[in-house]
Parts: sequence; structure tokens; C-alpha cells
Amino acid sequence: MTEDRIQKLEKEVQLIQARNLKVEAEKAWEVSWFRILTITIITYVVACFILAILGISNFIFNALVPAVGYFLSTQSLPLVKKWWVQNHK
Repeated sequence: MTEDRIQKLEKEVQLIQARNLKVEAEKAWEVSWFRILTITIITYVVACFILAILGISNFIFNALVPAVGYFLSTQSLPLVKKWWVQNHK
């Protein structure tokens, strides 16, 4: 009986460890530079496309606004989050 219980507990620990690895990988993806830059570039390309279709002059420059806005928001949010966590009770 005890041996079965130990094996059950070991299996549960393995499942928890596997889940933790997955959660850590997903968190690493959320804050990775690769993800941030990829979304920034996609935002820029889509904005260029839409502004060009709308006939906006200088659309290549104007498309920087949403792309830079996204990039800056990703850089400032960790600071805002840290402040909020420290001040939220």
C-alpha cells in the first residue's frame, strides 16, 4: 500500500514539474524580445498596407506611429506593473 502511494505521489510531482516547465516557457515567450520585435514589425507592415490602401501620403513614415506605440507600451508596462504590485493592497 505504501509503495503504491509513493508511486502515485511521484507521478503527481512529475506532472506538476512538467506543467511548471510549460508555464515557464510560456512566460519566457510573453516577455521575449523576439516576440516583441515580431509583433512590432507585423504592426508596422499591416499599418503600411492599410495606409497605402487608404491613399495616405508618406504612409511608410506614418505607419511608425502604431508600431512605435506598441513597442513603447511593452517597455513601460513592466514598470507600471511593478509599481501597481507594490502599491496594491
